[in-house]
Amino acid sequence: MGSAIETTNSTVSPSNATCKTLYDHRDYARIFMPLVYCVVFFLGLFGNCLALHVIRANQKKLNSTTLYSLNLVLSDILFTLSLPLRIIYYARGFHWSLGEILCKISAFVFYINTYAGVNFMTCLSVDRFIAVVLPLRFAKFRKVSNVRYICVGVWLWVLMQTLPLFAIPMTSKDGDSLTCMEYPSFEKVDNVATMLIGAVFLGYVIPVVTILVCYSVLCSKLHLTAKTNHFTEKSGRSRKAIGVICCVTLVFVLCFSPYHINILQYMIRKLVSNPDCADLTAFQVSLHITVGLMNLNCCLDPFIYFFACKGYKRKLLKMLKRHVSISVSSAGRTSPEGSSKDFLDGNKIQLNSERLTERRLNSHE
Repeated sequence: MGSAIETTNSTVSPSNATCKTLYDHRDYARIFMPLVYCVVFFLGLFGNCLALHVIRANQKKLNSTTLYSLNLVLSDILFTLSLPLRIIYYARGFHWSLGEILCKISAFVFYINTYAGVNFMTCLSVDRFIAVVLPLRFAKFRKVSNVRYICVGVWLWVLMQTLPLFAIPMTSKDGDSLTCMEYPSFEKVDNVATMLIGAVFLGYVIPVVTILVCYSVLCSKLHLTAKTNHFTEKSGRSRKAIGVICCVTLVFVLCFSPYHINILQYMIRKLVSNPDCADLTAFQVSLHITVGLMNLNCCLDPFIYFFACKGYKRKLLKMLKRHVSISVSSAGRTSPEGSSKDFLDGNKIQLNSERLTERRLNSHE
């Protein structure tokens, strides 16, 4: 839905105008969808803000990978910041009361950061491919000065794709409710099926093929290196790298595939036939499910950072350790049986005495 779309004065298709069952699932959606989006919001915001802090703390070691990661993290943070308005919208049973302009802005922020994330994940896969497979021939593409221009180019490319959303009415009347950023709004556009098929190829098919090709070659190269280099095989670095690559690919495919395949199959059916009200209702419900699954990506990225980035793992574990130590010390201060320091000192004394006894027994033997 992020490609260039030209609006016309065409009216809504008959199936959409007469279909009254599009939002019959609102009673379930107003409970489950806000819950899902709240989880995405809190996990995504915390995890990506922590990743941003780790990257900023290591600015002196800035390279192509961290620069792409920084832009990916920023797109995820901006995306999560757009979610509270959607949570309110879903909690009210698909009713938008904030006006057309704010609806368009929320749709714009939603889509630009979704596809910025897709493009920066693609850039990361190409960057890793060049670093391992073609380090000399295309080294200039990994220079920080050049990567900055690539990042700017990615944002401009995504901006160009999503700006036409402002030309489409994003709110639609459905009985007593006013919906925002729902598929029926796109039905007001001429040749919507052809344009959305093109959007799927630009926003999903090309990136996913690029990621799969790059990471498949990369895994093959790492596996071959591990077999020929016994030190690398023993250290397990190749296995870890391959594991992270498989994890990134799996998350990308599982999160983004259902949504784009769903759009692709319906638009192809729309070209060859005229879907009825039941088909349109099923498609509308499936969109709500697959969009939610796609949005899980921004809160799954931090888990990938945890296993792939030592700095991120160290920072998170340090924070958790500090939190646990504060909790223990607080419990110790309120405990009538003694402080946590006494407890720790007692353990030390007991451990030292056990070691001393063991040494004496060994000496007697």
